[in-house]
Amino acid sequence: MRVTSKGQVTIPVEIRERMGIFANSEVDFVVQGNLVILQKASGSTQRGKRIVERMRGRATIRMSTDDIMALTRGED
Repeated sequence: MRVTSKGQVTIPVEIRERMGIFANSEVDFVVQGNLVILQKASGSTQRGKRIVERMRGRATIRMSTDDIMALTRGED
């Protein structure tokens, strides 16, 4: 396996499927001595969860889901 000039490596499909790593999955690198371990990120380290946690409670206007959908759709 070869590392590209951008530091990228292709994870073989068999390994991705076995480990549940799909497009846009978050992964972690763990260094143990001279060994590097790639593992699927777990729990609160996932990007989407981190974003939601950071944004929670920051809204300045209270809106229901129906209000938000109407605004998004351009309904009056």
